[in-house]
Amino acid sequence: MHVKEVWGFCRRTDLKIPLFTARISAGFPSPADDFIDKALDLNEFLIEHPSATFFVRVEGTSMIGAGIHPGDVLIVDRAKEPAPGSIVIAVLDGEFTVKRFQVKNGRSFLAAENTDFAPIELTGDMTVEVWGVVTYVIHKA
Repeated sequence: MHVKEVWGFCRRTDLKIPLFTARISAGFPSPADDFIDKALDLNEFLIEHPSATFFVRVEGTSMIGAGIHPGDVLIVDRAKEPAPGSIVIAVLDGEFTVKRFQVKNGRSFLAAENTDFAPIELTGDMTVEVWGVVTYVIHKA
């Protein structure tokens, strides 16, 4: 899966959307309250470090098992340190990619979430730079 487009984050305005206090059941329906508790600002909810946040649009199917589909937009935070298990945006030998960062037996890998793609072991002869950690995936339902 590759990065198709990259955008910076620019907070121009607050975006407050009504937030219902009632939880929505994914199982059996429950009576709905029409009580709006407060407004939810998506910037505050999704963006922890505004000056270190950017967005990317992805293409390809290597991360389908992680719920990342072609055309999705990822919110990426450069201020977060990648930990084993994190999904990261990396530049690998000059090309952007999105993969899960893994460490096994002291060796580092960028792993796909699709069995059609083999993990990439990070070796000393590669040029690798992690650009940030994926914090949210945005896609149409």
